Amino acid sequence: MIPLKSLGRWLRPGLLFALSVFMTGCSSAILAPKGQVGHDQKTLLITATVLMLLVVVPVIIMTLAFAWKYRASNTKARYEPKWSHSTAIEVVVWSIPCMIVLVLAVLTWRSSHSLDPYRPLDSQTKPVVIEAISLDWKWLFIYPEENIATVNEITFPVNTPLNFKITSDSVMNAFFIPHLGSMIYSMTGMETKLHLIANETGTFPGMSSHYSGAGFSKMHFDANSVTEAEYQAWLAKVRAQSTPMDQAAFGALVAEKNHDWHPVTYFGTTETGLFDWVVARHMGDNQHYGMDHKAMDHKGMSHGAAGESHEGHEMPADAHDMPADHAEHTADEHAAAGHAGHAGSGE
Repeated sequence: MIPLKSLGRWLRPGLLFALSVFMTGCSSAILAPKGQVGHDQKTLLITATVLMLLVVVPVIIMTLAFAWKYRASNTKARYEPKWSHSTAIEVVVWSIPCMIVLVLAVLTWRSSHSLDPYRPLDSQTKPVVIEAISLDWKWLFIYPEENIATVNEITFPVNTPLNFKITSDSVMNAFFIPHLGSMIYSMTGMETKLHLIANETGTFPGMSSHYSGAGFSKMHFDANSVTEAEYQAWLAKVRAQSTPMDQAAFGALVAEKNHDWHPVTYFGTTETGLFDWVVARHMGDNQHYGMDHKAMDHKGMSHGAAGESHEGHEMPADAHDMPADHAEHTADEHAAAGHAGHAGSGE
């Protein structure tokens, strides 16, 4: 058996290292938020941790205390081999955890709604809309209301809500600015949303927090929170660039499979509806399954004499002029072809 003194000497360096790592985490971005969403999430994290420690810490202390008191060498400890029940212990063991679970349930319910990333922030200031597209391996940001675009950099006024619309032109990624709050995924053929705000000026690192390939580690960007005057000056600087961001420029940017960090690039103008075009070109056969259809013009078509509408399936323009038996036959064939086309989708 290893002597306790020797065991203590071996464990002491490891405990000091673990403590230093834990204390280093106290200065992390998540625990040093610079926006209201981040502050609310920090409060939730600390509150939930403290509530759970109300159970964990006493259990750990009692486990060590009981093991020491009722050790084999302690002849003064009371020995009751037939003991089986104590009402007082049962009340304490069950009532305290139940109350904590109830408090956590209420806290989780309220915070799930108040911190919903799709929920717009309450503010009298007009929000800045930013469309974020994850590429291999860089971020393209489009300011549709300002008619500009950037790569690996966003700038915005302090104390102004940020309305992000996010998608991907490649594999799934995750958009995350730790100092400001929530993380949300970017996926091809889909649009996700995120609402953030910065309460302080400064430069905050943004990243993709989901592995996406060889250049993943270089897929980071700067989020600059500035004054209104500095924001207007930055807009003028970007607009001075003659390079436009259109479908051709987007294709060239996608073709650059950079493994190193892609330098900040400005585009003085943008093609209207480029973000919707990126979403739409990846939708394919998934356009019937609850995704955003605003970028595509789908019309309900009539099926046979019954005139039932089914989105996305074309019928001949003169279908209603056919004889009844022929129209019914055409409708049946079209329905069969439609089901066959979706057989591999799992729907």
